Amino acid sequence: MGSPGRVLDPAAGRGEFIEAIPARERVAVDEVAYPEAGHSSGVRRITSKIEDAELPAEHFDGIFVSNFLEHLPSQEAISRFLEKMHGAMAPGGRIAIMGPNYRYASKEYWDMADHIIALTHLAIEEHLYTAGFEPERTIPRYLPYSFRGILPPSRKLTAAYLRAPLAWRLLGKQFLVIGRK
Repeated sequence: MGSPGRVLDPAAGRGEFIEAIPARERVAVDEVAYPEAGHSSGVRRITSKIEDAELPAEHFDGIFVSNFLEHLPSQEAISRFLEKMHGAMAPGGRIAIMGPNYRYASKEYWDMADHIIALTHLAIEEHLYTAGFEPERTIPRYLPYSFRGILPPSRKLTAAYLRAPLAWRLLGKQFLVIGRK
């Protein structure tokens, strides 16, 4: 995404991403006010469904969407969401979308009771284009489906994985698609 100065996390959850990204303005939206969420200074939190949240027009130069779209009720809801993100994004800004890639995670995809829509990297590219974004970079196999497994979670192991694109091709079951307004 480059080094965006004004970042929106529209489905922030507990705030793992928004708390970690260095940006002068950080906005986290989630419909749940997680009491255990980090509350670092500088993160503005909005407790709301993203479709109801009031966002400034053409403001953000970075939007990060992680593991959210597969929970929406329909393809039309995904389109409406991305159109809203397009309206909130400044010209030239980037949106990064990450999520389980049905093409590579079909065996475990429906194990999550709240997965409603099956998506692939190609579907995300098409949704982005339809919403007015230009898909800029696509990594069909990026992160593993889950970090639950034999090895305990580790920052060092995760950092090593992210520096090893060959490992992505072997273990990656989530896509990363970046689009530009």
